[in-house]
Amino acid sequence: MKVVAIFSGGMDSSTMLYQLLSKGHEVKAIGFDYGQRHAVELDAAKAIATKAGVAYETVDLRSLGPVIAGQSSQVNPDIEVPDGHYTEESMKATVVPNRNMIMLSVAVAHAISIDFDAIAYGAHAGDHTIYPDCRTEFVDAMKTVIGLCDWKRVQLLTPFVDVSKSEIAKIGLELKVPFEMTWSCYKGGATHCGTCGTCVERREAFELAGFTDPTSYLR
Repeated sequence: MKVVAIFSGGMDSSTMLYQLLSKGHEVKAIGFDYGQRHAVELDAAKAIATKAGVAYETVDLRSLGPVIAGQSSQVNPDIEVPDGHYTEESMKATVVPNRNMIMLSVAVAHAISIDFDAIAYGAHAGDHTIYPDCRTEFVDAMKTVIGLCDWKRVQLLTPFVDVSKSEIAKIGLELKVPFEMTWSCYKGGATHCGTCGTCVERREAFELAGFTDPTSYLR
């Protein structure tokens, strides 16, 4: 199959990218610049795609930033990124309204325009509590919508929607994903902070998987 992969340069999307390649699919990776605080992830995405020999393109959605900023710490510079675990209520401040639907819509349009068969994104089981657009119900609804949006049928692939982050770490290590190149931190510094929700989840994933975390953290 020919697949357009929504690619952030994080652990999940990088493992998904390598898994798609391992299955023999032709992959085009696209990242999204929507004015996120952690835009450094786009540099990681480009570097990893290059290493994997995959075509990569950044889609410029920065004009959306002011429109969707609201109460999201990821696009509103006046709101601090909360520290803690993803299961905590405070993590809802990291939600970017309707982000995945926007990205999926662009990815579908791109797949149709270049005559690709499918799109893929790396939602995983650990996202369900905080991010409504990572739930299986959302995925099922999007599959229906994507099937109706054009005469060309495009599949939606979500290989990790029921998979834990630690399992993703195990799969990635088996596929030799360069995790040291991936980016997770939401605070957007030069080094992973080690305390925001996604850093905590990253650390936990490697620990539960029984592997050494290759990431450098500030604390």
